[in-house]
Amino acid sequence: MEPTKVQADALAELLDLTSRLLHSRGYAMDLFPAQWVALRYFAKAPTEKRTSSELARFQGLANGPVSRTVRTLIIKGLVTKSATQPKGRAEILELTSAGQAMMRADPLIDIATILGALPRDERAVLAVALERILRSMHDIQ
Repeated sequence: MEPTKVQADALAELLDLTSRLLHSRGYAMDLFPAQWVALRYFAKAPTEKRTSSELARFQGLANGPVSRTVRTLIIKGLVTKSATQPKGRAEILELTSAGQAMMRADPLIDIATILGALPRDERAVLAVALERILRSMHDIQ
């Protein structure tokens, strides 16, 4: 077998193991990974983009499953409809104080700390590689 093939296979396995570990960490504090993604999105997105539809667009998913995720977060008291709403159908959402507290315990904080300890050049190479992988995987779908 040629060395580049072995390396690619080994990298694929490492990426798979890493993604499985990250995914399992997503089941923290009574939330599912999709709920964590939504919380992170609403915590960081500009106000006008904090809608269920924009979250679905960001994730490349249909509106239905994303709306169910958002409803669950509202029921859990982590997200609420903003007091100020624009005209139109889209409802602006925001984190509640409980949602903000949950974000301070986000399981990705540990991973960000680990990544932050990598040398800057290694982080840059990793960022470029992961972006290419994501783009290529979206193109295959």
